[in-house]
Amino acid sequence: MTLANLSVRIARSMAEIDADQWNACANPHQNAPATAFDALDPQRERYNPFIAHAFLKALEDSGSATARAGWAPSHVLVEDDGMLVAAAPAYIKSHSMGEYVFDHSWADAYERAGGRYYPKIQVSAPFTPAQGRRLLVAPGERVDVAEKALIAGLRALREKAGASSIHVTFPMKSEWETLGEAGFLKRTGKQFHFFNRGYGNFDDFLGDLASRKRKNIRKERAESVQNGVTIECLSGEGIREEHWDAFYAFYMDTGSRKWGQPYLTRKYYSLIGEAMAGDILLVMAKRAGRYIAGAINFIGADALYGRNWGAVEEHPFLHFECCYYQAIEFALSRGLSRVEAGAQGEHKLARGYSPVETYSAHDIADPNFRRAVANYLDHERRDIAQAIEIYAGHVPFRKVTVEEPE
Repeated sequence: MTLANLSVRIARSMAEIDADQWNACANPHQNAPATAFDALDPQRERYNPFIAHAFLKALEDSGSATARAGWAPSHVLVEDDGMLVAAAPAYIKSHSMGEYVFDHSWADAYERAGGRYYPKIQVSAPFTPAQGRRLLVAPGERVDVAEKALIAGLRALREKAGASSIHVTFPMKSEWETLGEAGFLKRTGKQFHFFNRGYGNFDDFLGDLASRKRKNIRKERAESVQNGVTIECLSGEGIREEHWDAFYAFYMDTGSRKWGQPYLTRKYYSLIGEAMAGDILLVMAKRAGRYIAGAINFIGADALYGRNWGAVEEHPFLHFECCYYQAIEFALSRGLSRVEAGAQGEHKLARGYSPVETYSAHDIADPNFRRAVANYLDHERRDIAQAIEIYAGHVPFRKVTVEEPE
């Protein structure tokens, strides 16, 4: 396979793309045995639900990620004699909402200087601050050639759309390095992930903590289910429309307070419930016969990904129980290697989550603006590295087992 043999085109919806061909690019190692990978290494995962065809199509079909919502699907496809060999989930954006890698200050500065920041090109799983592959290449293909074709296709899309920039958010570290070599500016961020260091169950995990931290977690778990609160963990056929109705009410309440306008529609939850129920863990809290809070997680082959949380009643520590402790218990019961609990949250440290570095890459057309952003990122990367080092000194473990996998 050479660049000369490949053709690049843009798909304006996931419905235009054969699901099997897309998934062969997105999750080529889905059926590989766990022993074939270092499961603790987030750069080598077998199946990530957020880049699956069904997940991205549900976002579009539900009206959550559409041109009207400011996410115009413009997926870059690389084909060899009509067969899809590589792809990138791409969107033409008219704003910077729902990305979790913040560039609002960049947009403001550029437009105050007389530039036009929007539209821009976003390569990501929309509304999802989770690591995953972004330069999707089918197995058996020359990865370097296919990636070059994808990058060329993204730059051609940027030029055709009159976009100021390309933003690849939460890629794998190897992709981040490849994009850097291609001239993209490299940015880092931080999150807090739980790593399964050989724990058989939750008590094993607690045994790895300092005594005071262990007692505190036990206290929080006990207090979270006082006042008649019970917890249900639902997956697969156990999730019904009544659960989505309740969860969407929680999501809307939280979204309205935090963002002003929630991103996801009610239809989205029905669609993923139909297409991906086996990939979903819904943790629901109930009191006095009605659901009062819940958290949704997506299940990968090696990781559990926490996404949205909401509640219509406030109870002490219920957020920690639904979002963190139940996630850890489930991950350990499934033999998963880690839990990615989403963006932000220094409070996760005390609950067994460790600081990790995340990545994004940015290709900016204007050379003067590019230099200014590059200078900013040089300083930001040093600040992020220092913050992670400081946080790593405050993890609750009594054993020295907190190194992030390379």
